[in-house]
Amino acid sequence: MNAPTPALVARPERLRLVGQRRQILAVMHQRLMFGMLVYGAIVAVIALRLLYLGVFGDHAGRKQGFGGLNVERGDIVDRDGIALARTIDAWTIGLNGKKVIGNKLDLARKLAALMPEKDEATYLKMLRSGKFFYLRRRAAPDLVAAVNAIGEPGLQLEREPDRLYPQTTLAAHVLGYTDIDGHGTSGIERAFDKQLLDPALRNQPLALSISSRVQQALEHELNEAMVKFSAIGAAGVIMDVHTHEVLAMTSLPTLNPNSPGQAIDAARFNRAAQGVYELGSTFKPFTVAMAMDSGVVRSMGQMYNCPREYPIYGHVIHDTHPFGRACSVAEIMMESSNIGTAQIADQLGTKRQQAFLKKMGFLDRVEVELAEKGHPILSRNWGPFETLNVGFGQGIAVTPLQLANGYATLFNGGIYRPATMLRVDDAHPMTNGRRVFSAETSRKMRALLRLVVTNGTGKNANAEGYRIGGKTGTAQKVINGHYSKTINITSFAGVFPMDDPRYVIVVMLDEPHATADTFGFTTAGWNVAPVVKKTVSRIAPMLGVRPDKKLEPNMAEVLPYVHEEK
Repeated sequence: MNAPTPALVARPERLRLVGQRRQILAVMHQRLMFGMLVYGAIVAVIALRLLYLGVFGDHAGRKQGFGGLNVERGDIVDRDGIALARTIDAWTIGLNGKKVIGNKLDLARKLAALMPEKDEATYLKMLRSGKFFYLRRRAAPDLVAAVNAIGEPGLQLEREPDRLYPQTTLAAHVLGYTDIDGHGTSGIERAFDKQLLDPALRNQPLALSISSRVQQALEHELNEAMVKFSAIGAAGVIMDVHTHEVLAMTSLPTLNPNSPGQAIDAARFNRAAQGVYELGSTFKPFTVAMAMDSGVVRSMGQMYNCPREYPIYGHVIHDTHPFGRACSVAEIMMESSNIGTAQIADQLGTKRQQAFLKKMGFLDRVEVELAEKGHPILSRNWGPFETLNVGFGQGIAVTPLQLANGYATLFNGGIYRPATMLRVDDAHPMTNGRRVFSAETSRKMRALLRLVVTNGTGKNANAEGYRIGGKTGTAQKVINGHYSKTINITSFAGVFPMDDPRYVIVVMLDEPHATADTFGFTTAGWNVAPVVKKTVSRIAPMLGVRPDKKLEPNMAEVLPYVHEEK
């Protein structure tokens, strides 16, 4: 037998080295496993600690955690995509009393110097309480730098989502604002709160019907009139006749939704959609249209007795511009005759009047997406005389938005649709609506209201070439349950271009005063009619309406029935 090859013979020292190597590897493996377990335990402790702090820590009891205070909200844009509301990152300064390590009295003095909205004693009380407080939301960079320079661990600086309204006061009552925790409290922010917070929807901006350019023009002209005539408030609405989209809506005085807490109480109230007012003679076109549709009025030349005063049902009705003779339907509208309109309403009757007003939405809360919307105030005992009163605009109080919607209904061919603050498109299609007036009545009313502007009480609303038609309204304001003889609400409801109606404009002034320009008058023809003229002259080109002196509705339907002398 041959001896084994030396290379195949196992040496004792080699076996010893192999054993040692295995032992070393086993120890290393054990240490590695132990390290991984320790690392995993540390991660688990950190995660549990974060979870604990989120639920039971310093910030428990608040709706959102510091550093993630406000919830993210979707953007709001106008009909052209211009941002009206968006969420941004902003600095927030917080005070955690438990983590303060410096001298509390010194710190209270420093905070009072930097943020004087609270005094030194208040800050000291906050520091000693050991609780968490927000000191400033949406803090300016220089204030953040100054607070950071104090070097106090108890002062916490964090980024959080915040709501910004880049157009400041523009369309403030339309947009509304959010509360301290990022939830909508008024306006569109409130009406679409769930949609704006929904992660699946907030990546797509909410497109409103509002046009920023049209809105700015309306606000500017109405604010100038409010200041000029020392009115306590004003409201305005511009609406698409066919879709009933609200292109502009303003209420004055206004507020800045970036800092709503600084607004006065009167600025928080939405006069356009929430305020209800007797809007006077702007209701007279509805009475005439109802009578035409019911067969009561068969011609613009139909005659009525229009004495200087008209006793009926135990009351006496007067006119601002008395005829003292027989007058036609065209003249009744042109000179805004209460006496003539009352007789038409009397022929129409209470039941038919109420049925028409119901179909037009005047007997119910205004239909619109906003939560802030007024409910009409109606006569409790709606008898024969109340029917006459309502016929010429007394005894019924509605919102300016409702009035605008009524004019859109009257001049779009007679179809009622609810007003909308959303852009009409595939995502939000136009509603079918319901018929109120015949298309023929709607067409005939064009010349009648154009006559008011060319020959009647609305002459100061006539913007050259834009064919405005409309109606003035001067209503005595109810003070302590009685009609005031000196305090008015003035309004104008207009449509343009009247040969092919496309847009409605309604403006209102609350308690305007006379000026030298108005010769002592406080009536609508002197103070709100010029607002319509100026506003339409600015917005018509934006809306694609070109001035044309040759285009007019068929004025031959009304002019033959107007006498030059009363």
